[in-house]
Amino acid sequence: MKLSNAALKQLPIATPSYDRGSIGIGIAHIGAGHFHRAHQAMYIDRLLEQGLAREWGICGVGVLPSDWPMRDVMRDQDGLYTLICEYPDCSRDARVIGSIVDYRYAPDDPESVIELLAAATTRIISLTITEGGYRDPDGLAFGLITEALARRRDRGIAAPTILSCDNIESNGRVARQAVLANAEGRDPGLAEWVAEHARFPTSMVDRITPGTTPEMAAAVQRDFGVADRWPVLTEPFAAWVIEDDFADGRPPLEKAGVLLVDDVVPYELMKLRLLNAGHQCLCYFAYLCGFEFVHDAARDTLFAEFLLAYFDSEAIPTLPPVPGIDLHDYSRTLIERFANPGVGDKVARLCAYSSDRIPKWLLPVICDNLASDGPVRLAAATVASWARYAEGVDEHGEPIDVVDQLADSLVPIARTQRDHPTAFIDTPLFGDLACQPRFVMAYRWALDSLHRKGARATLEALVR
Repeated sequence: MKLSNAALKQLPIATPSYDRGSIGIGIAHIGAGHFHRAHQAMYIDRLLEQGLAREWGICGVGVLPSDWPMRDVMRDQDGLYTLICEYPDCSRDARVIGSIVDYRYAPDDPESVIELLAAATTRIISLTITEGGYRDPDGLAFGLITEALARRRDRGIAAPTILSCDNIESNGRVARQAVLANAEGRDPGLAEWVAEHARFPTSMVDRITPGTTPEMAAAVQRDFGVADRWPVLTEPFAAWVIEDDFADGRPPLEKAGVLLVDDVVPYELMKLRLLNAGHQCLCYFAYLCGFEFVHDAARDTLFAEFLLAYFDSEAIPTLPPVPGIDLHDYSRTLIERFANPGVGDKVARLCAYSSDRIPKWLLPVICDNLASDGPVRLAAATVASWARYAEGVDEHGEPIDVVDQLADSLVPIARTQRDHPTAFIDTPLFGDLACQPRFVMAYRWALDSLHRKGARATLEALVR
């Protein structure tokens, strides 16, 4: 049955019990892709099911040319979609999420989007635009936000909370810098008003959510009888930690399981240095060993041993205490999450955009351990595995499609490293690491082993 408001009562899976027509828009979310729909929209849906947050419905906003398919699906399905939760035992459940009550596509009608962002009822502007979106503060997203902020100031409307839901360190600070840079370029007085009145809380988001494939959509129709053109598949685990600093109120997120805290940093570092960096420790070795899916690599005892050794000996010692969390227990749950076959996450996805990821997630662990005389052998080997992967040819001579915004420069450099072993780490991405003898020694050993013996033998030497 085609997913729509009219079909909700006839669907064979859980659907919203609340009246979607009475939900007001309190949140405008830029970048309503698969992660947002598995995470933030799910939390708001939970609140709506409890009869809470009726003024906090979501309007999705697309700003990229590539967002037009989402525009069409959201309009065709009344903003509804199916969220599939895959459990490690291969069971699954499904629910239709109803918290996205509108969707607007800025390339079609930028004025409509600006007025949405400028409306007094829109009290939170949230973002999932990934790392690259913040490097261009003059891009469309921040241009729209700045124009909306200018209209709010001129109309005497309260400034909103701008809430980054991106997987980057200090995302609130990064969002603030991008917005203020755009506002400063337009009007220094506007930048001062924004700095004084708007709020940019940092948040930590956590839920493994692969991109939707046609096979997933076909499985939803086959298994649940729902014709959904863009369902979302995810894992049972979900976490959201937010700095409790909002400009104009907020939904009662704590009643949906969100943790509101004064300081997100310990939780953020835990996530970035364990889950995110752990993905990088896994993915290049896994790709070179011939694994297609993350769960198959994580179920391999050798890979699990390598990850746990990295967590215990190199990552956890660099972390501050995290209130309410046992870091060793958390790291072991990561192995279970990575090994969940239902998620079907692909190794190639984790290998993509490494020049954005490795410097933010793994290099800080290396730098902290170098400063404290801690071990760096496993993290250095992970960097070497990226360098070997970046050569663009696997161990059987087959080409690797290196997906990275710096691929055009990194791949040719990586291909010189059999003759020049430090060529890759001499690039600006690595700061002064090429001048750090302990790191260079561990890196060169791993790179040489990868070239001479291969990925699996290198891992065996590292853990055994």
